[in-house]
Amino acid sequence: MGVDVLLGLQWGDEGKGKIVDFLAPKYKVVARFQGGPNAGHTLEFDGNKHVLHQIPSGIFRQEIRNIIGNGVVLDPIIFRKEIEALTKYKVDLSKNLFISKKASIIIPTHRLLDAAYEQAKGEKKIGSTLKGIGPTYQDKVARHGLRVGDILATNFTERYTALLERHLSILDAHQFSYDLAPLEKDFFEAVEFMNQFNLVDSEYLINEAIETQETILAEGAQGSLLDIDFGSYPFVTSSNTMTAGACTGLGVAPRHIGEVLGIFKAYCTRVGSGPFPTELLNEEGEILRREGKEFGSTTGRPRRCGWLDLPALKYAIMINGVTQLIMMKVDVLNSFDTIKICTHYRLKNGELTEHFPYDLLDEEVEPVYKEFKGWKTSLQNATTFDLLPSELTEYIAFIEDSLNLPITLLSVSPDRTATLQREAVLR
Repeated sequence: MGVDVLLGLQWGDEGKGKIVDFLAPKYKVVARFQGGPNAGHTLEFDGNKHVLHQIPSGIFRQEIRNIIGNGVVLDPIIFRKEIEALTKYKVDLSKNLFISKKASIIIPTHRLLDAAYEQAKGEKKIGSTLKGIGPTYQDKVARHGLRVGDILATNFTERYTALLERHLSILDAHQFSYDLAPLEKDFFEAVEFMNQFNLVDSEYLINEAIETQETILAEGAQGSLLDIDFGSYPFVTSSNTMTAGACTGLGVAPRHIGEVLGIFKAYCTRVGSGPFPTELLNEEGEILRREGKEFGSTTGRPRRCGWLDLPALKYAIMINGVTQLIMMKVDVLNSFDTIKICTHYRLKNGELTEHFPYDLLDEEVEPVYKEFKGWKTSLQNATTFDLLPSELTEYIAFIEDSLNLPITLLSVSPDRTATLQREAVLR
């Protein structure tokens, strides 16, 4: 039995948290394989809304082991706040949460560096969440970084100080002002707090679960179009957000990858800067933002909104090896008379393409749309695919035919229970 992977096919914010929570009972292990507190996975059930940033979305299921993998960058301060927010739900994290010793640690000056770098870019800033993600991955690649296992070392303070001095020299060169003392106090208290949890060699934990044929779900963060290699560079995140990232971010051999569940919204959104071919800078875009409550769960920033983009989806499906599709937030389109899907891009020379161009940043493309009649009705009573309005059924069928993949799950509202399942998601 392999490791199933669930990841976003757009620019993030696709609704991964809800679907991981929904699918979690099918799995014994849920593992995050990349990203950090720049993620915001939202879960809603029993009238409560939860936003998880670093902790895997299977955490509310007591019988499931949740693993923070080596590919994650972990902020101890945010980790502590997340844990404390969960205490009222009586989740025994000492039994079902495991943290890789090889996961990188975000220290306070990583966040300061993030802000300094964005400030220096001026109008060319990438729209960072300012959580210190990029600088932490930079230190990891440069082999200066700290890892979770280092907090167990007797000379951890010395290692921290060596990294701190590197950062302070950069901040001084940028003439960036800061107050480090309160941040350091919170950091060391949070490190001490984190020390009480299960700090493990998670690659062994994962592979032992594979050997004993336990069901495992690898949970991605951000989206495929933000991948450091294959996204809309340089307006990307600092990690591999694709299926391949599950292998390096958990220590799983490629032959163990099973189903790849690609999740996307029925329309598109993006936070921050960067190309967005189908963006709507009009009333339709405002309606999508308002109806979809499109504000970042991590930053609170309003998301840019636009119609569904098939060339971008086909690209993400190709590089991830997606086997099943999950469509989210269909209900956001309920009020539209006409709904559009981008089927091609028209390049400057007039040529039509279905490819996601390398020079998308420099060469604007014109989206070519196909129009669909809206269903203009609530989906509140649609508990199965058979009860969907015919206009929505047509919309779904066109997407499936275009992408040559089945949509096996459909979300019609934020709540855990408002998820329609067409067929078995697992093999």
